[in-house]
Amino acid sequence: MNREELPPTASPEEPLPEAHHAGLMARFRNYFLTGLIVAGPVAITLYLTWWFVNWVDNLVRPFVPTVYRPETYLPFGLPGSGLIVAVVALTLLGFLTANLIGRTLVDLGERLLGRMPVVRAIYRGLKQVFETLFSGKGSSFRKVGLVEFPSPGMWSIVLISQSPSVNIASQLPGQEEHISVFLPCAPNPTTGFFFYVPKSKIIEVDMSTEDAATLIMSAGVVQPGSDPQKRAAALAGMANAARVANSAALQPAKVKAKVE
Repeated sequence: MNREELPPTASPEEPLPEAHHAGLMARFRNYFLTGLIVAGPVAITLYLTWWFVNWVDNLVRPFVPTVYRPETYLPFGLPGSGLIVAVVALTLLGFLTANLIGRTLVDLGERLLGRMPVVRAIYRGLKQVFETLFSGKGSSFRKVGLVEFPSPGMWSIVLISQSPSVNIASQLPGQEEHISVFLPCAPNPTTGFFFYVPKSKIIEVDMSTEDAATLIMSAGVVQPGSDPQKRAAALAGMANAARVANSAALQPAKVKAKVE
């Protein structure tokens, strides 16, 4: 075969457009993930807020006479009107409960509910939970701690609750004081484990419960006090690292296919 008959060979510079294209796609994916991480929480927060307002409106609207509804006089509905009515009604209920007549009616209602076998347990449990969470006097879930769990040398974040009751404390082994704690699971902090642990085994951490929940939901990526832009960059980097790891795992299969 003559030199003139040889097919033209590719120059070393030809693969550069493919590498440049791959770099642009990787950069586009990183920017897209960063934008998604920044806009996602805002969109979800607005959606949940809108859902809550509509839920309260639909719950309160049947109790409001048609004459007093804004849509009676306006060509469109006014979102949040039911929420305003609910806030005013609850405030008025709290004001009436604070006087003697209100307390008498509340005691009468509690005695009536206390005579119902099933309703009594539900009402008392819910009342204790609401009094603890919203009274501002309790210490439940206001402190964050570390507990050696699930095995020695491994530490988990817990939310510190109240001390156990006398009946439970008398059944716990040892003479040391115990504390009830809640261990949230990642990435859903609303689920987890509740258990009693000796007070000396808990290491209190100077961290708010909101920061602890964020740390758990992000699986340690978002650290307390970190800059928002650094948080987004860290999450985008984690997503990019996962993509690279998946591509590396599939690489042997591609090489084998080329050989065949």
